[in-house]
Parts: sequence; structure tokens; C-alpha cells
Amino acid sequence: MKVLELFAGVGGFRVGLEHSDPDLYVTKWANQWEPSRKSQDAFEVYDYKFPNSKNLNINIEEITDDVFEKMDADIIVGGFPCQDYSVARSKKHEMGIQGKKGVLFWQIIRATNHIRPKYLILENVDRLLKSPSKQRGRDFAIMLTAFNQLGYSVEWRVINAADYGRSQRRRRVFFFVYRNDTDFAKRLDDRFEETSSDDLFIAEHRYDEYIFTDGLFARQFPIVKQPYKNREAFYELSEDIVEISDGFTGKVWNTGVMRHGRYYTIDTLPLGDERPITLGDIIQPPEMVDEKYYLTDTNKLEKFQYLRGPKKIERTSAEGHKYIFAEGGMSPYDDLSMPGRTMLTSEGSVNRSTHVLFIDGRYRLLTPIEAERLQDFPDDWTKFKKLSTGEVVEVSDRMRMFFMGNALVTEIVKRIGDGLKDILES
Repeated sequence: MKVLELFAGVGGFRVGLEHSDPDLYVTKWANQWEPSRKSQDAFEVYDYKFPNSKNLNINIEEITDDVFEKMDADIIVGGFPCQDYSVARSKKHEMGIQGKKGVLFWQIIRATNHIRPKYLILENVDRLLKSPSKQRGRDFAIMLTAFNQLGYSVEWRVINAADYGRSQRRRRVFFFVYRNDTDFAKRLDDRFEETSSDDLFIAEHRYDEYIFTDGLFARQFPIVKQPYKNREAFYELSEDIVEISDGFTGKVWNTGVMRHGRYYTIDTLPLGDERPITLGDIIQPPEMVDEKYYLTDTNKLEKFQYLRGPKKIERTSAEGHKYIFAEGGMSPYDDLSMPGRTMLTSEGSVNRSTHVLFIDGRYRLLTPIEAERLQDFPDDWTKFKKLSTGEVVEVSDRMRMFFMGNALVTEIVKRIGDGLKDILES
């Protein structure tokens, strides 16, 4: 299965899929571009780790349709930015639908339209399902409609990695997108044939079977087999994507499937039978930790304690009115018996979200290796990069933390790869 990795970062999807089956999943092309940055560190790490694929370091918008059409990829993977996906008709209507400039999801749609892969595996922050705040679910409904118009179905699930045995409480929405003429889709059509009926009960029952039993996520990430708090909804999407952009009022829960313009969504809970890896399990022994990671500066330690403590601060809005900003307290250091919190790109800086460890009576930060372990990358995965000159140099700790804050838990991708392999073999 030839793979195209978009928004590749330092190769999280590739690491996960190759961990699943390196002979099945062969990444032939990759693109990574960090806008507004002269230094392209993530690409340089990727190019160093994977010199045998065609690695592009350009803005995805500059990849021409002809270049995409020459890629005979079976699978497109990528974690794309969360943006405003609203659309509108062009002023003169000749150009049809126009998404907001710079919204990179439309580049995935463009690549899909020209490559026609059998499958896509995509990832985003879970708040996408409730975006935007004034019209919750609209952005995701637009995405479902865009794939439906290209002849694809979409299965989605919000997955907290710690619920499935990993070391980080990181919630992300994953999509399994498949073309409607694949064998998998055709087998589903036989099972879903009764959904052409107007009987809503029959339709929902068939989708229930998919979500709880037959779907890729059902097989790989088991859930309690009933909707949480009876939250479920069944919708038929308008064929007019602008109509959805302007007037969508539906619900989108953390689990669902869209086929042929209809989608069924429910709120689910993980089965909860997998023990997570803890911070204590992944930290390096003291003799392996450089002194620079310890918080020996009293002022810096006090700053962390302030940031993590409760506070009420009077602030002034841009319009000039005063208000109280309140923030609850958190432990002065992270619990080693728990999985890590969600790692952000600011990890390692003096920031409320940064992990602070207390070991043998001393406070310290995570090391880059520990950050890599939180995302299930091999140790020192990001230690080196290859410059355009061919010179191999070390990467700064700050950038290594930034990479991991942007990355994904590769073992979750590995399990998705296992699920797709089962589908292909069946």
C-alpha cells in the first residue's frame, strides 16, 4: 500500500504504520512545510530519518495538480491544522464553492480529488467536532459533505491515548476515510442496503452495528456498547455545501460514521480495560538525566508554582471593560502514577502546561527522550537533522519539545494500521 504523508512533521504517521507492518505500508511521498519559518527543522529531521522517499519541503498549496496526479498513492495520511472551514459561493458563481484562503483541509480534498486514494487516515484536535462555537458541528459537517461529494465514506472516533494503554492523556479525533468502490465499502453496502428505507429505526440499527462491531475503530478501540447519556443523532446532509456552511444545526458526538450523505453519531465511553503507561514508567533514571533539566533557579521554580496555582486576576478587555480572570489550581508537580497530561508545543518552557516532575526531593522538567516516549517515538528520534547542504547536526532541546507537542501518539496510528490490515486481509 503506497502512502502519501501530508503535514508530515517528524513522521508520526509513518512511524506508526511501519510499526504495524513495514512491508504493507510503504511511504513513497511526504510533504512538510512550516509556514513563516526560515528554518525547516521538522522537515530536516524527517529527511534525515527517511532518505528513501520523495520528501517535499514546500507549501502544500504550491504542489500542482499534475504532481498530485502522478502520485498513485493508495493511502493519504496526515494531521492537518484546525481552522475555520466555512465556505461561500464565489461572487460571480463561475468558480463554484470557495473555502477560506489558507485553510489546509481543502488541500487534502484537492489531493484526494486528483489522486483518488482508496483510503485516508487523518487526525485533528477533538474540538473540531464542536467548531465553531457559534454553530457547533458545522465545520465537521462541511468536511463530511466534501468527502461525500468525492465518493468517500467517513468513520470517526475521538481517542484518548491513555484509555488504550498509552502514557499520555491526549484526546484527538481520528478519521478513517474509504472510497465507496473499495471491497470494504461494497461489503458494507450489502449490509446497509436497508438504510435506503425511510424507516429511521432500521437505519439507526444498521449504523449501530457498524459503530459497535464492524467498523475499524470498533475493532481496534473497544467501547461500551450503548450511547453515553443516550446521546445519539441521525442526519441526512444537504448536497449543497454552502447550505450546510450557512445553516447547519445538527449534533456531532465523539463517534460516528457517514455513508452516502447520511451520518449517524453517538457519544461513547471507552471500555476501560487497558492499563495506561504512567509517567513513572517512562522517565529516565536519575543517572541518565543531565543537570540542565533540574529546576535549580529559585525564581523559575516560584514562577512554575505561581502558574500552576489558583488565581483571580483583574483584566481589561480590548473594548475597555474590566473582568476577573479565574483559574483553578493544579498540583505543583505531575503525578508519576498517572499518564502524562496532553503535551503542547510549549513543553519545557516556563508555562502552566509544562510537565514538572518531583523526584528524589528535586524538581525537574521532562527530557527530550521522555517527551518522545510520551508520543511513542523511539528514543532520540529527533536528536539529529540533515541540512540542505547535507551536513548532519544536532537539534536543540527546544525544537525537539516543539516537535513532540505537534506530534501524535504513534501507537494509536499503529493500531489503526492493524485495523486496516485486517480489513484488507478479510
